[in-house]
Amino acid sequence: MQLFDTHTHLDAPQFDEDREEVIARALESGVSKMINIGFNRETIPTTMELAEKYDYIYAAVGWHPQDAFSMKEGDLEWIASLCSHPKVVAIGEIGLDYYWDTSPKDVQHEVFRKQIGLARELKMPICIHNRDAHEDVIRILREEKAGEVGGVMHSFSGSWESAKMCLDLGFHLSFGGPITFKNARVPKEVLAQTPLDRLLIETDSPYLTPHPFRGKRNETAHVRLVAEAAAAIKGIDLQELAEITYANALERFGIV
Repeated sequence: MQLFDTHTHLDAPQFDEDREEVIARALESGVSKMINIGFNRETIPTTMELAEKYDYIYAAVGWHPQDAFSMKEGDLEWIASLCSHPKVVAIGEIGLDYYWDTSPKDVQHEVFRKQIGLARELKMPICIHNRDAHEDVIRILREEKAGEVGGVMHSFSGSWESAKMCLDLGFHLSFGGPITFKNARVPKEVLAQTPLDRLLIETDSPYLTPHPFRGKRNETAHVRLVAEAAAAIKGIDLQELAEITYANALERFGIV
């Protein structure tokens, strides 16, 4: 069985003491590919280092909405230059975050729009971060014609109505640890209705740890728990769920 963790942060400081062991556990649990996300000036270089060191780790590079205020002239060109690297498979994570009050909304909007424009120019898929900003995210995706490149709604947490709009734009929906939570009714209902050919799984490690490890550090090996929960919700066996989501990820990110 092969699993694909489409969103992880293995370069996070939480892994500084045992990163090699964390990666080894992921491989032992069936994870054969993963995408590490570089989202600001500090994490883009460390993401590239991981992608260059390990054959099975790919990179997404972009500017996170929480860090939008720190994006300077030249940073967009830097991201563009990295997108020619054979291990860079997406621009992200980009989007809007209205939960953390770290960047003004107008700045977030500007940085989001610029990166969608870059993705269209380079014909790269995008990885979307959306927290408490569903209406504005979908509006901007539409206005900027993001459907031309599509991408992934990372750790999708919206309603089925929002999900349908994202699917109509050509996006895949990715689910993580929350679908294992007992009280997470909405993401389970949305996943149940998501077409299998648009479904992806992820960990967002070291965050969003699935049950029964909730409250502890998450890691890529736990994507198997996400896969098990998704298979149960979909009413299919784990092997089939793994095969479908693995193939979806390869196609979505253009990995041969």
